[in-house]
Parts: sequence; C-alpha cells; structure tokens
Amino acid sequence: MQGVEEHTLSTRVWSEPAGRTTIENDPRKPAFARDRERIVQARAFRRLAGKTQVFTSRESDHFRSRLTHTIEVAQIAREVARALCLNEELVEALALVHDIGHPPFGHAGERALDKCLQAHGLRFDHNLHALRIVEHFEDWYAAHRGLNLTLGVREGIVKHSRDYSSSDHPLLAPYFLDQRPPLEAQLIDLADEIAYLTADLDDGVESGLLEIDHICANITIMGRAYEQVERDHPGVEPKFLFHEALQVMQTELTEDLITNTVRNVREHNLLSLAGVRACPHRVATFSPVYEAQRREEKAYLFRVLYTCDFLEAEHDKAENVVTTLFNHYMRSPEHLPAGYIEESATDGLPRVIADYIAGMTDNYILQQFWVASKLLR
Repeated sequence: MQGVEEHTLSTRVWSEPAGRTTIENDPRKPAFARDRERIVQARAFRRLAGKTQVFTSRESDHFRSRLTHTIEVAQIAREVARALCLNEELVEALALVHDIGHPPFGHAGERALDKCLQAHGLRFDHNLHALRIVEHFEDWYAAHRGLNLTLGVREGIVKHSRDYSSSDHPLLAPYFLDQRPPLEAQLIDLADEIAYLTADLDDGVESGLLEIDHICANITIMGRAYEQVERDHPGVEPKFLFHEALQVMQTELTEDLITNTVRNVREHNLLSLAGVRACPHRVATFSPVYEAQRREEKAYLFRVLYTCDFLEAEHDKAENVVTTLFNHYMRSPEHLPAGYIEESATDGLPRVIADYIAGMTDNYILQQFWVASKLLR
C-alpha cells in the first residue's frame, strides 16, 4: 500500500496550524487533536444527544440519536483511516463534526427549515450550517470567535458529502471548490453510509416496523450475511443471528471501501494530495458490486421504513412544529433571545430564526412550540 502511504504524508500538511484564524503553537498537541477536543466540548455537539436520527427518543431510549450515530461513524471512519494509513486525528475530527449542523427531527426538520427559508430567497443546508456553528456560534474563547478549527477540518465540513460550485456559493471560495477534498474528508460520507445502513435496520427491527425475514429476502447483502451466520450458529434465536449478520454486513462494506479506495489510488497513481485534489472523481468509493448492494439497501429503507405510514406521520408533525415556530418568530421577533435579535441586523431575520431553530433539540423545540401555540390562541 506504498502509494497510499505516500499520499498520506502529503495530507499531513493540514496538521500545520497555519489554517487557523489565530496561530496556536503547542508541540504536545497536534492541531487536529485540538480540533477534535474543541468539537467534543462544543455545546452544539452535546445537543446531538437530543436530536432525532430516525426515531425520536420519545419512542424508546434504545434508538440511535444523532450523537450515538456520530460516534458509530467515527468508529468506522477511524478503522478505514488506519487501514489506509491516513491521518486518524483528522478523520476522527471530521466524523465527530459531520452532523453538528443538523436541526431537530432529523431530515424532516431540515426539509421544513429549507422550505421556510425558500420563501425568503434562502436555503438551509446542514453542512453549511455546521460551518456557521464552528466559525460563528460556538463563541467561548478569549482569542478568537468560533472554535478556530484548522482549514482542513473546515474544508471537510463543507465538502465531505457533496461538491459546491463557486458560482452558487462565492463565500465558500477559501475551501478549494474547484478541487476534490482530501481522502480523509472523502471517506467520511461513506463511513456515514455504512453506519446508518447498519443502524437503521437494527432500529427498524427494534421498532417493529421491519421484519428480519423481509429484510433478508429483499436486501442481497443482508440475506447473504444472515445465511452465513445461521450456518455458523445453528439453532440460535433469529434476533441474535440478525445482530451478528448486521456486523458481517458492516465489516464487508468497510473492507470493500478500504480495498476499492486502495485500488483507485493505485489505478490513478495518486501519490500526493495534489493528485487527489485534481482527480476528476472522488477516490474513496465502494466497488461496483458493493455500490449496487448499497443502493439496493438504501432504496429498501426508503421504500419500507423512511416513508412508512408511522414515520410519515412523525415527519408531518415535525414539519408542522418547525413551520409554525418559524412563522411565529417572523411575526413576533421580540420572542427570540436578545442575541438573535441583534444578529438579525446583519444576517437578516429569516436566517437567524433558522439558526435558532436548528440549534434546538427535539424536546426543546416542542417546549417552544407549546409556548408559541399558547400565544397564538
């Protein structure tokens, strides 16, 4: 894996503190380790414990929250980074921060906020909101505003899961929009996929909305994994076989990501960060076989779980809560905290309302919705 190792050395340029707003030299603590600590200590990170992944915590304490999902992504991402000899501290920092911009109620809350902002000519994007959080809202340090993260981490926040054009997002020009992100950032999106493809099946069965037999009959990789585990452990209860099969599936996807990324690095002779950046496509990818199986499972989850009647009803409730609260603050901005009213003078009222709502946990937004509902009577 010599090519990967040489590439890795070039990516370590990000560990220099020059990418920070304020230079902070501490030879005992690498720059990405400091970034990781500041992310974990951020209030926005702690609030992930109260934000929906797929199922709200009101249904069961056993379902994943946005925080527990983030921890699972970090675990997978570090395994991949270690195998590829990449910078593990950078990868862990990116994994821990990748969902910090999510609003309450998961993707339903994000869609509702985006729809509210579109009426004012704006959009809501959780990646870009995450950048606002680490650069602007987490304001706890004497020497600088925000977390003062390295440029490498901030670029990864923006670009780990999608590409942005400079024409549509001129303010993102410092983040090399005409180039691919480093491998450390690229692998985060696929570690995220592996984590939720595994976890959502687990939580779906726990909720009673998914059945093990139906999963195995409709998802190729899970059917194969379950058969393998059943052969190895005859007579064991299906629930235990299912959990073993989930681990087999996760391992297969992780190993394929590692193997195929090495293949891509060698095939395109990518010996430097510059080579990765100039590549016409992303380098961290699944093989065609596993990419097809990933798409099959994702389509199944969308068809059978994410859009089932129970969750659609939850999504409708979430949209109503977010939209009602947004409109309430638009009509009565004096009900916003004082700091947000001040920010509206520069960022505009719709944007600061979205900022405020996006920072809420599921429980807190329901409390604010109840207060607003009383005022609207």
